[in-house]
Amino acid sequence: MYYLKTSAAFDSAHFLAGYKGKCANIHGHRWTIEVSVKSGSLIASGEKRGMIIDFGDLKKAVRALADEFDHALIYEEGSLKPATVAALEAEEFRLIPVDIRPTAENFAHLFYCRLCERGLPVHSVTVYETPENCAVFEEED
Repeated sequence: MYYLKTSAAFDSAHFLAGYKGKCANIHGHRWTIEVSVKSGSLIASGEKRGMIIDFGDLKKAVRALADEFDHALIYEEGSLKPATVAALEAEEFRLIPVDIRPTAENFAHLFYCRLCERGLPVHSVTVYETPENCAVFEEED
């Protein structure tokens, strides 16, 4: 089996609505997305012969995903009052509502799905919330 791995990082804020602890408050992270792709075979012909995928294509897809979430407040839909959202929008803050609780675990799954939708042979996605703490989502065998 062949594997390639690349990563990209982004800065954003989030909070966990209904959580009893520090993470209930808005706080930021330097998130790192680490993506592993795999294949049992390599491209047999053409300019990409001997590759699973061109590293440039893989890096571009992962970087684009990170850029989608960079420098924003990511929040679970329905977790902020409409007046709060309106006030933040009036201040021209960048808001990203998501239909998941914005945890590292859920981000790992979300990013895995998004990259698979782009046609990448994704094996696993690791999302680091801090340099020491990460969550992993990988394909089932």
